Amino acid sequence: MPKPLIGISTYLEPARWGVWELPAALLPAGYPRLVRAAGGLAAMLPPDDGPGAAAEVVARLDGLIVAGGADVDPVRYGAEPSPRTGPPARERDAWELALIEAALASGTPLLGICRGLQLLNVALGGTLVQHLEGHTGGRGVFGEHTVEPVPGTLYASLVPEATAVPTYHHQCVDRLAEGLVVSAYAQDGTVEAAELPGSAWVLGVQWHPEMGTDLRVAEALIRAASPRSTPSGLTPPDYPAPPNATPPVRPVPAAPAQSVHTAEPDATPAGCSAPVDTGPLSPSGV
Repeated sequence: MPKPLIGISTYLEPARWGVWELPAALLPAGYPRLVRAAGGLAAMLPPDDGPGAAAEVVARLDGLIVAGGADVDPVRYGAEPSPRTGPPARERDAWELALIEAALASGTPLLGICRGLQLLNVALGGTLVQHLEGHTGGRGVFGEHTVEPVPGTLYASLVPEATAVPTYHHQCVDRLAEGLVVSAYAQDGTVEAAELPGSAWVLGVQWHPEMGTDLRVAEALIRAASPRSTPSGLTPPDYPAPPNATPPVRPVPAAPAQSVHTAEPDATPAGCSAPVDTGPLSPSGV
């Protein structure tokens, strides 16, 4: 059976390699490695502002990953920028929102990672917290914390136990979009995963599975994207817990941080933009 083709959205950033310094479509190598390890084929999807481009691209895919990246432009959810919000990536915002819209319209399996979860929430009418502390290991260093699944959700059916995840973000879901269901929380109450119940497979996670070793979420995406799978990739779960259920609290053991290795020594790491002590955030990218 052919392997499912999974498109992954990319950065569009100035870059240097060899003798060249040019605009480039960039994607941390962890993303295609994750797709390959889970059993799929990866294709990069750089921003394209052509009319109908997103729908045409998604029509050729078996699944879609919206990758981590810069802060979502607050204008997209009707807010003024906070002093701690990084410079917007407007071209990428427009492209990835169009990809999400096309995936939802076509029933294409969709996994949002970090920024991807935030954009999914914004696409459906939700808002974001523009700054929070404690979800990185420092500038350019992934942190680690525990996430607790909400019983009865799709995510809990894949990962039923509390797990430590690699994390690097300073924004998160604020008002949950109508239709979305929270499926995991951090100890501090941050929404760490949300999903869209229905016939299609739609899940967003706030952490970075491409930086870890747990393949269960990615493997479920691949199953859902496989030609012979059911639309959801597994038996649809019940949803007994309301979206705003009180998050569980459990002690989180200390864990070593994971460093980010970048192609450029002074580049900001991949993932959602990093918090800094003062002033606006630098755009992320590797």
